[in-house]
Amino acid sequence: MHVLSSDQLGAIHKLIDRVSERQRQDFGHIASDVKPDGTLITACDRWSDTAFVEGISQIAPGEGVLSEEGSQSVPQSRAFWVVDPLDGTTNFAAGIPYWGISVARFVDGRPSEVFLDVPAMGQRIEGLRGRGVRRNGQVVTPETRKASRSACVSLCSRSIRVLQRKPEQRFPGKIRLLGVASLNLVNVGMGQTFGALEASPKIWDLAAAWLVLEELGCPIRWLGEDPSGLQPGQDLSQASFPMLAAGSWSELSRLLPWGEALVLS
Repeated sequence: MHVLSSDQLGAIHKLIDRVSERQRQDFGHIASDVKPDGTLITACDRWSDTAFVEGISQIAPGEGVLSEEGSQSVPQSRAFWVVDPLDGTTNFAAGIPYWGISVARFVDGRPSEVFLDVPAMGQRIEGLRGRGVRRNGQVVTPETRKASRSACVSLCSRSIRVLQRKPEQRFPGKIRLLGVASLNLVNVGMGQTFGALEASPKIWDLAAAWLVLEELGCPIRWLGEDPSGLQPGQDLSQASFPMLAAGSWSELSRLLPWGEALVLS
């Protein structure tokens, strides 16, 4: 129960393959609806969510699933899954080929095995607690990240307001707004950016990236509630976890004033 077997890991990859292929087929040929919270949803979001919930129930029987489009309460089981079946629906619905699939298995309240897929780019990142990170089967290390020397920082659309709160200061990086929270965060670990500031990520946005960042030695600063304290049965439908992630402690220090400005009332 503590870790997935090699057969279970293989089955999860096959499940993600199936969902990823369906999303590529639907991309550019599907309409969107507006959810009560104002965000977009498509039939592909719903199909993908159902596919994951049903698939995980067969791969890991007895382990609950918390997902963006399904149950949003923390499962009662010791091991459970947190799924964002299509992160970046706005991009997907608009015909912008940049969205992600985020799947994370938690054990004792922390991510244990995680998977991030970028269907349009043919990339998959796998993180296993204590066993490192791989991208398309190739090992990713902190040295890999450091070699990139990126000057870019990802902001989400809501965090860009920090620029208005500190108009007298120049932002310490080249800003990128790509519209996919899970990938904004994991890009720090991959070295594509040196920092990411997310104003209101849900648990399904950050769950998989969280472990990848930790495995690659990237510090995280929770700017509000720490998701390590989730309780069984807790309703996370309205819960956000503002956060700042960086490639190193020195880079975190450079960005921290902006993170603190983000959560000012």
